[in-house]
Amino acid sequence: MRFHFALTLQAIWTGMCHAAMQHYPAAWGHYDVCKSQVYSDEGLTWDYMACQPEAADMTQFLKVTLDPPNITCGDPPETYCALENPYMCNNECDASTEELAHPPQLMFDIEGRNPTTFWQSTTWKKYPKALLVNITLSWNKTIELTDDIVITFESGRPEQMVLEKSLDYGRTWQPYQFYATDCLDAFTMEPKTVQDLSQHTLLDIICTEDYSRGYVWKYDKTVRFEIKDRFALFAGPRLHNMASLYGQLDTTKNLRDFFTITDLRIRLLRPATGATMVDESSLSRYFYAISDIKVQGRCKCNLHANSCVFDKEKLSCECEHNTTGPDCGRCKRSYQGRAWSAGSYLPIPKGTANICVPNNIGPVTRVCDNELLRCQNGGECVNNRCSCPASHTGLLCEKPRCESELGGCKGPESGQASLRPPSLCGVLTLLLVGAALWRETPRRAAAL
Repeated sequence: MRFHFALTLQAIWTGMCHAAMQHYPAAWGHYDVCKSQVYSDEGLTWDYMACQPEAADMTQFLKVTLDPPNITCGDPPETYCALENPYMCNNECDASTEELAHPPQLMFDIEGRNPTTFWQSTTWKKYPKALLVNITLSWNKTIELTDDIVITFESGRPEQMVLEKSLDYGRTWQPYQFYATDCLDAFTMEPKTVQDLSQHTLLDIICTEDYSRGYVWKYDKTVRFEIKDRFALFAGPRLHNMASLYGQLDTTKNLRDFFTITDLRIRLLRPATGATMVDESSLSRYFYAISDIKVQGRCKCNLHANSCVFDKEKLSCECEHNTTGPDCGRCKRSYQGRAWSAGSYLPIPKGTANICVPNNIGPVTRVCDNELLRCQNGGECVNNRCSCPASHTGLLCEKPRCESELGGCKGPESGQASLRPPSLCGVLTLLLVGAALWRETPRRAAAL
């Protein structure tokens, strides 16, 4: 009965462990834990791992600016027409009326509202002068992109557009991708798609015509920059082989930088016209309107933090591994025993933490912290090192000092009971018990 009960408990425990393990794919780690406690020959200690924050919707942390500043419609109020029907001109934009205003913040509000909310530019009333708009998204923090950038237009998708990135907080810009109805005419570039890229050409800047043609129908409002399709060149179509991708990101700086930004800029160069010629008699049909922008990513913390906080309008990593700085990009002052280094995704799945170590001390990681690793037997934690009483030693004062002395812990001051010869009374008691057991043994054997 007890045996079956034990088997049942074992089966339940095995099932629970198996369910817990299935939460994480076996092929790669999530890198969501920076350190864990483990037992070793020297007692309780820390096991450090590479770690990074979970991916999130980064549009909730950005600052948006428009150039020119007065490009948003509504000041003064104006009427605009539908692109597909120049006689349908019953829409109004008025910045002084909340229901009719279309400020930039509506590009980042909650989707699914009815009616749809969106930002809108002024109409192309100054044609033939180009209707140019720069929309800059700034985080004041280094961000690593993890999913496609998706821009949803409420009007027709622009006929010419450029998506740009900055890695130095907007001081310099590089193109991410060009978009046009005719790439050769607009940018003197051969049209391509992300499917034309390979592992060797992934960093190439292309012009695509996939997102610029046609009127605004139900399913063609979006313009994308395909992050996951580029990931798939290393990780496979369903991103099952993330170990391969992480290995490439770890060893190829240009590849990691390609998916890293501090700012994004959407350059709108020509609005949708729905034709090859602009109808100068109905310029109120031509404008830009964006209902949603999605940017998924995580704070770049150099694999030294698993969380990022937004405080006082600024993102910053909550650094581990004795690192500090907005991106955990340097060692703390008292932990510069070796040069700072970013964490590594390799080896899969835990990576390498590359922690900063105390000054003038080798790579010692088993130190106290007054939280989980407390000094024992009356010891005190001073500068992450245990100051032990005279009677004990060890990293956490866990060993009696007498264990290392000649003769071991046998002295009267060792804190352990000394070995004394047994008394005569004790010897007689043991003899009587032994004799009784000797008499009882034959009887039990006969009974059997």
